[in-house]
Amino acid sequence: MPGPRKLPDRDELAVWRDFVETTDRLRSRITTRLHDDTGLSSGDYAVLLALSEAPGNRLRSSALAAHIDWERSRLSHHLGRMERRDLIHRESSPDDSRGAEIILSPTGASAFHAATVPHLRAVREIFVDALTPEQLKAAGEIAAALRAHFR
Repeated sequence: MPGPRKLPDRDELAVWRDFVETTDRLRSRITTRLHDDTGLSSGDYAVLLALSEAPGNRLRSSALAAHIDWERSRLSHHLGRMERRDLIHRESSPDDSRGAEIILSPTGASAFHAATVPHLRAVREIFVDALTPEQLKAAGEIAAALRAHFR
């Protein structure tokens, strides 16, 4: 039986805190720019992106929740707000009366397309331009290593 796992040391904790605090600031700045430039929240953009990439611009709500890694109750509340703004529509699933399909509306598609260039510009200015090509590659490698560890 293996012994207890070693706790992070002071230097490891300093790197961890710096990483978390910096990614929180990064996410906050990107989210603020997205909202200021387009009126969309990061949640709106995540839903619209997933639907724009889905076959027929539609997904079952459970598949959408899994795709954007949200709990179903959070997604349901958010979809209600998006539906009131005519960004999406919900329909009963033809395959399962208990489920719903989420459909990208024409208004949602227009909002997503109008937001794409400003959002990508913000990603460039806030994230990409802050790093050298080598640092950007290392950031991708770190993200991949963390994703693999989660599995």
